[in-house]
Amino acid sequence: MRAHPRQLAAACLVERDPAAKCALTEQAADEIARAIELELDADRLPVRAIGEPGRPERPALVPPRELVQRKLNSAGGRAALIHAVVHIEFNAINLAWDAVYRFPSMPDDYYRDWASVAADEARHFLLLRERLRELGHDYGDFPAHDGLWSMAVDTADDVLVRMALVPRVLEARGLDVTPGMIERLRAAGDGQTIACLEIILREEVRHVEIGSRWFHHLCMQRGLESESTFLALLDSRAAARVRPPINLEARGRAGFGSKELAAIVERAGVAG
Repeated sequence: MRAHPRQLAAACLVERDPAAKCALTEQAADEIARAIELELDADRLPVRAIGEPGRPERPALVPPRELVQRKLNSAGGRAALIHAVVHIEFNAINLAWDAVYRFPSMPDDYYRDWASVAADEARHFLLLRERLRELGHDYGDFPAHDGLWSMAVDTADDVLVRMALVPRVLEARGLDVTPGMIERLRAAGDGQTIACLEIILREEVRHVEIGSRWFHHLCMQRGLESESTFLALLDSRAAARVRPPINLEARGRAGFGSKELAAIVERAGVAG
C-alpha cells in the first residue's frame, strides 16, 4: 500500500470546518501509518507559500493583550480557559500537517511522526470541545489569538528552525503551564476538565520529543552543535522569549539537554 502524505496533509490543511478537519485528519494519519511506501510528490506537488490555514470564521482573532483572563470559580471562567486550549489544539492540527506538507525532502519517519501528532491533536480538540459543550459553549464563542500560526509563518523557510521553535518553544510552553492550570481547576472542583488536561499533558511530551528528535537529526546533518544552535534561535525571536514556570521534568523527557534547561531557566529568571 502506498500513501501520499503531502497530498493528504494539503487536503487536511485547507479544510475549514473543525469536525471535518478532524475526520480527515484521522483518515489521513491512519493511511500514512498503514502505508508500506510513502510517495512524497516533490515534483508533482510544489510547495506553496505559506498563507492562512483552513479554519472557521469564528473565533474572532485578536492581539493577546486583548484577551481577558477570567477567574475559574465560575462556569463561564472555566469555559473561557477551556476555549483557549481548544483553540491551541485546533491550531496544532494545522501546524502538524504543515510540517508534513511544507518540507518535502525529509525521511519517511518524519512524515509518519507528524501525521501521528496531527491525529493526537485532533483527538485532543474533540475531547476538549465536548467538555466545552458540556459547559454550554462551543468553539468560536470566545475570542482567541493567532500566535501559534504566526510562528509557523516565521519558520516556513527552514525545517530546522520550524522544529526548534514550534514544538520546542510553543508546544513546550504547554508542558510548562498545564500543571498550573490543573491545580487551579482542582481548586475550582472541576475534575472532568482535569482528566482531559492530564491526557493532553501526557501525550504532548511525545510531541515535543518528536520535535527535539528531528531538530537534533537536522543539526547533525548540517554539522551544527544542537544546544548552541537552539539557544541562538531562541534569542533571535522575540516570540520565543521564555517565562516561568518551567517544567524541567517534562522538558527533560521531551528531549531537552541539561545545558539547554539551565539556559532556559536562566533566561526565564527562575531562581535555582
